[in-house]
Amino acid sequence: MGAKKNKKKIIKWLWIIMMVPLGLFLLTLLYVVLFASIPSFEELENPKSNLATEIISEDGIVLSTFHIENRSYVRFDELAPTLVDAVVATEDVRFYRHSGIDFKSLARVGVKSILLGNTRSGGGGSTLTQQLAKSLFPRDTTVYSFPGAKQIHFGVIKLKEWVTAVKLERNYTKEELLSMYLNSVFFGSNAYGIRAASFTFFAKYPAQLNTEEAALLVGMVNKPSRFNPVNNPEESKKRRNHVLSQMSKYGFISKEEKDSLSLLDINLSYSTQDHNAGLGPYFRDMLRRVMSAREPERSRYPYIEDYRVDSLSWADNPFYGWLRKNPKSNGTMYDLDRDGLKIFTTINSTMQRYAEEAVAEHLGQDLQPAFNRELRGKRNRPFSDDVPLSTRENLVRQAQQRSDRYRNMKAAGVGTTEIEKSFQEKCRMRVFAWNKNGYCDTIMSPNDSILYYKSFLRASIMALEPNTGAVRAYVGGPNYRYFKYDNASQSKRQVGSIIKPFLYTLAMNEGFTPCDRVVNVPVSFEVGNNVWTPASTDKPEWIGQTVTLKWGLTKSSNNISAYLMKEFGPRAMIEMCRKLGISSWLDPVPPLCVGSADISLVEMAGAFNTFSSKGVFIEPFMVLRIEDKTGHVISSFTPRKREAISEQTAYLMINLMEGVVNEGTAARIRSLYLRTGAVAGKTGTTNDQIDGWFIGMVPKLTAAVWVGAEDRQVHFESLALGGGSNMALPIWGIFMKKVRENPLLGFNADQPFSIPPGMILSLKCDGSDGDSGDGNNPKDPYFNN
Repeated sequence: MGAKKNKKKIIKWLWIIMMVPLGLFLLTLLYVVLFASIPSFEELENPKSNLATEIISEDGIVLSTFHIENRSYVRFDELAPTLVDAVVATEDVRFYRHSGIDFKSLARVGVKSILLGNTRSGGGGSTLTQQLAKSLFPRDTTVYSFPGAKQIHFGVIKLKEWVTAVKLERNYTKEELLSMYLNSVFFGSNAYGIRAASFTFFAKYPAQLNTEEAALLVGMVNKPSRFNPVNNPEESKKRRNHVLSQMSKYGFISKEEKDSLSLLDINLSYSTQDHNAGLGPYFRDMLRRVMSAREPERSRYPYIEDYRVDSLSWADNPFYGWLRKNPKSNGTMYDLDRDGLKIFTTINSTMQRYAEEAVAEHLGQDLQPAFNRELRGKRNRPFSDDVPLSTRENLVRQAQQRSDRYRNMKAAGVGTTEIEKSFQEKCRMRVFAWNKNGYCDTIMSPNDSILYYKSFLRASIMALEPNTGAVRAYVGGPNYRYFKYDNASQSKRQVGSIIKPFLYTLAMNEGFTPCDRVVNVPVSFEVGNNVWTPASTDKPEWIGQTVTLKWGLTKSSNNISAYLMKEFGPRAMIEMCRKLGISSWLDPVPPLCVGSADISLVEMAGAFNTFSSKGVFIEPFMVLRIEDKTGHVISSFTPRKREAISEQTAYLMINLMEGVVNEGTAARIRSLYLRTGAVAGKTGTTNDQIDGWFIGMVPKLTAAVWVGAEDRQVHFESLALGGGSNMALPIWGIFMKKVRENPLLGFNADQPFSIPPGMILSLKCDGSDGDSGDGNNPKDPYFNN
């Protein structure tokens, strides 16, 4: 009797032992389904992840991104098969055979980890889909303090992951889940998702990864810091070889292949994909400024011209202020850093790279070393010796107040005296340098670092295509990491002689021809109560000679420019500048004829491109279309054009500027860079060699270059070094030589500039190969009669 009673008690307790956990599981499951926050089907269709906005070149290359997390989405067909194999072999070998929960793995974990206490060999029971659920929909981090809360909370979390995983499996294919997983994981080094990781560690697209590279990246997922190949190469190699062993174990690769690959050293092409990386960082930030622009308010503009231009852009240019003009369906504004937009641009990635290389090559190897040698002899370096001490101190103080150090200390309540003292204290710092690393580590005071950075010459270049206005390359400075200011569009600098073609265009438009002759003598103007005579740039033996207008532009003669200004006046010249696309404020004074105005490089490039575009001004055109993260086209754009001058006048100006290249101030083009082929252009140098310019054209491309220092008080002392032909022209020459030598870009050296119908080929003023300008030869007719 007692034995039966004991047997019943044992059976009863066995049932209790089995049913209580099952009941608790079912109650927890019911609670999870009814009350816990589980992603809805709508959320599953649109998981919240910070997707970077990609800036894509016209040849399909991702130039750079806007991002909080450097994450870009890739489809399954953009993954290397060996990458998929590595993930499945390492993370979830039964991925294709379960529906979100792998009960076999759970049983293994239960037996080995819980019953046997072997946590190392027990492995994890989470499927790839569960890991995806955990990544897309992060766990609740609320802390509860009642007894057993930790275990119950963990159980709720796991059940939520299970339910979410099953939902994901029902809504997506296995291929979609794999790509979502690889897009969601963090690989360290600011690389979120497989695309960012592939570029960061191997400079490749995910489809281009080989087996050992795929194994290394998959191995990093477990512990990105520990298995980072840059910081821990030995640990990373061991982990890579573990992934290769898993691939061999499950038949994805042979044992021989595993053994062979395991012996290989790690071969990286490492580059952190931060906001300073990628092609076209200045272009990217210019796009952000334009897309984020607010509707203009007059009070924010010192010049009515700038306000008028931006107001017209707001009204007529759909890309200007795009983010504020195109809300999402829920009424909120798109976020460039999180919403995964794709901005398809006109930039050509090869030309962009050539432009960046040209700036680095000329500034780093030639111009900056020459400037540094000149600085050694200055007592006030980097400023010119005639700069007053008060000006120097004021410039340094302004730089202090713009610095992060100053703003952070000010925000923390530190007094001005203490802040200024901190700028005099030496400390370790990393600064920019023209070397293979791009930096050097040194010890200097913040004040010394300000003077150090002010000694560097800056540069900008923009290249655009005639007839479409498509911008093919855009560089705003020497190195975006250390010099954030965009000298292409944010800066307006004095243009000097580069403005002279606009005055000559006015003359051609009014019936003058390149062969019209004038006497080369100084010309004076009454300016208020004073008399102003532009300084002559001609050799003494040229003064008093009868010369052609073509000669005047070829030699960049101030005397001939002054003659034309006397003929037409400042207001007529300004009107022509407006027709050609110059929108900056222009003072209607005689010195405008020699370039007293401050104008941006973008404006100047667009204006010169009018000559190559047969007299049609085309606003520089940078973006083709914008797509959302699903590939839906939100906006598309077309170039804005208007007729500015006649096709005949445009060609006459091209011919005039061919003379500048063949015989004048830009002759270095022929001797060093483009010995043959049609080239037209103009150099520009401002007073005291503060700014150097060159804008040149070949039949299918216009490119503008500016070089100068941050402060106008920092400059070369000699014209030989500080002229536009030495400061800016070589960047153009290096860039264009590379462009022309690349057959894939399609630039034919034998292609001439297009001649308007009815216009004869020869525009030589004396019928020979050169223009003597002596007035003894009759000028050729320009049109067939």
